[in-house]
Amino acid sequence: MEYRRLGASGLLVPALSFGAGTFGGRGALFSAWGDTDAAQARRLVDISVEAGVTMFDTADVYSDGASEEVLGAAIAGRRDQVLISTKAGLPTGPGPYEAGSGRARLIGAVENSLRRLGIEHIDLFQLHAFDARTPVEETLGALDDLVRAGKIRYLGASNFAGWELMKSLAAADRDGLTRYVAHQVFYSLVGRDYEWELMPLGQDQGVGAVVWSPLGWGRLTGKIRRGQPLPAGSRLHQTAEAGPPVDDELLYDVVDVLDDIAAETGRTVPQIALNWLLSRPTVATVIVGARDENQLRQNLGAVGWQLEPEHLARLDKASATTPPYPYYPYRRLPDFARLNPSLV
Repeated sequence: MEYRRLGASGLLVPALSFGAGTFGGRGALFSAWGDTDAAQARRLVDISVEAGVTMFDTADVYSDGASEEVLGAAIAGRRDQVLISTKAGLPTGPGPYEAGSGRARLIGAVENSLRRLGIEHIDLFQLHAFDARTPVEETLGALDDLVRAGKIRYLGASNFAGWELMKSLAAADRDGLTRYVAHQVFYSLVGRDYEWELMPLGQDQGVGAVVWSPLGWGRLTGKIRRGQPLPAGSRLHQTAEAGPPVDDELLYDVVDVLDDIAAETGRTVPQIALNWLLSRPTVATVIVGARDENQLRQNLGAVGWQLEPEHLARLDKASATTPPYPYYPYRRLPDFARLNPSLV
């Protein structure tokens, strides 16, 4: 396993992390993802740690907290071997104090996550979304206090717009507070919006990408093909509307190229899609999930090798889309490109 520095921090994280969204199985969305119990989770954690996948990602909203509980049971007795990443900020209930990133909410959310996980500190704590109702100074102050109290080691954001992340980083610098070093983002061959603004921001500000749904919300598994119906067992039947939108023709064009490269390399479609991501700037770790051992072992095969430059170029071309304004001139016009090569 390759280990990479998380942004500008001193934390080394594995190139692949394990996503515990399949743990617990509570609620309509997460039961469609999986219902891994503690015994099954321990086996998946065993395989992951043996392969060097030492970071495990969850959130308080995953299966109404059951994901954290199952993960906590699965890592019991080996806390010193793993990194725990969790998130808070999205609503966990209808009450006024069950959502957002205010001081009281964050302190309570961290305490609850620590209790469910059965641990004394969180290695990477991320805000699950930007809370526009709360001043960033209050949010950052609360997080800084939690870091100083030893309950959190490193901070990250998730699903922030560029201006939201930059506003937070500037406020942290101005007030001498702990900075975000990670941004958990959707990024895949069928979803490259991260590249337009957030990737250059990450390069400039030392914020590493923690990639969620690297297989395009389950679309790059190798089971979806042009002219064929969605497989009967696909979770997309239940979860498509909850995930990022993907253009069907773009998906089919990308899968065609993935199929060709799979035939040429002897790798699987998911392994190629994951390996492409690992070659991208700012990507620190890619979160992979698995409902069983076979899925996990297949995903682990995405590391330890590299796609050829010619393969990368073909995948880049097949997955390219026209960026929105004001980014497209930097891709199309040489004079713009000279001024800001990070957007090219």
